[in-house]
Amino acid sequence: MYNTVSLFSGAMGLDLGLEAAGFSTRVCVENDKWCCTTIRKNRPNLPLIEGDIQKVEPKFVLGLASLRKEEIFLVCGGPPCQPFSTAGNRQSIGDPRGSLFKDFVRFVEYIRPPYFLMENVRGILSAALKHRPLDKRGSNAPPLEPEEQLGSALKIILSEFERIGYTVNYKLVKAVEYGVPQIRERVFFIGSRDGQVVPFPPQTHAKSSQAKLPTYMTLGQVLEGLEDPKPQYQRYSEGRAKIFELVPPGGNWRSLPKEMHLEVLGGAYYATGGRVGFYRRLSFDKPAPTILTSMTQKGSGMCHPIETRPLSVAECRRIQRFPDDWTFVGSMAEKYSQIGNAVPVSLGKIVGEAILRAS
Repeated sequence: MYNTVSLFSGAMGLDLGLEAAGFSTRVCVENDKWCCTTIRKNRPNLPLIEGDIQKVEPKFVLGLASLRKEEIFLVCGGPPCQPFSTAGNRQSIGDPRGSLFKDFVRFVEYIRPPYFLMENVRGILSAALKHRPLDKRGSNAPPLEPEEQLGSALKIILSEFERIGYTVNYKLVKAVEYGVPQIRERVFFIGSRDGQVVPFPPQTHAKSSQAKLPTYMTLGQVLEGLEDPKPQYQRYSEGRAKIFELVPPGGNWRSLPKEMHLEVLGGAYYATGGRVGFYRRLSFDKPAPTILTSMTQKGSGMCHPIETRPLSVAECRRIQRFPDDWTFVGSMAEKYSQIGNAVPVSLGKIVGEAILRAS
């Protein structure tokens, strides 16, 4: 039995994927109230610890699951590291050993499973331990200190895993290259206690059929057959809806008359790059953009291809590859948040299969 201890479980996207690969989730640790409510709704018999992981001892977790250390095959989870994100203004992250990452390491060090799986945002690869503002960089500024160098946080993370005796392979995984109908990137770290470098699987899908692989799964393909007669979605204001009415499938603000550009972009009109999400209407013929925790952010439009509304909760659930009968609990905003923060289920399955092949 490939027993797993799930940390920072969220709504169990990663766990469901691992289960599809052959793992057995034996206990979850999660701090978010609504994620915990969702877990209890769908898995009422699964041991769950709701609370701050910093106050939870691994021995207690194993006791709740009636497991011994040697019965655990995998510790998995994605410690929240919002400061690693490339979105917005990246701030100094401080030492990862003082963050929730430390607790992930603490559990792995105590249990010493044959493998661990940790996932995080792509920004973890380039984050610096100490942030230096752009206006204090350049040829006339003092040289960057080691902790201000890009990637200095990653060095600490890898050194912590090395300290506890694990060999790590990590990769920025593009979900769309593995059959997920979504342009989403996450970093996965696979750790081996016994010195293995666990290889990541080769991509299974490509943008062009010339690569002799199936082409990327599209939004239309993944939503086919979805029964969503009364879709739940965050509504646009009347003004935004009227503007979206003018945007064709696959278009965005650039599809609007030029005289409207300043009006719809506001201050972003004078920016360069990074504006593709403004008044974006999706296309059934392409993968979806990254499913976010809100569907109505101004700079990340997720308008349905033919209806003037954001993607619904059920549609987002489908795109993230959750089962249609997986029930999310909470307000509409809470449901979107749980789905947007999750690892796509099918991506978790593929990474889990890679670990099992190496074992």
